[in-house]
Amino acid sequence: MGKFKPMKPKKMGMGAQACQRCGTRDAVIQKYGIYLCRQCFREIAYAIGFRKRA
Repeated sequence: MGKFKPMKPKKMGMGAQACQRCGTRDAVIQKYGIYLCRQCFREIAYAIGFRKRA
């Protein structure tokens, strides 16, 4: 029928982890076991204890 194969889940590399809050797979921060995309991290960073340095 076609040359496209069914999509299998990624195990490694970019897009393997999903954001725990919104589910997107791009720009996921994995450091410290956070697993949030950068947009979600900026929304809740202050609440979870991250502060900006002066």
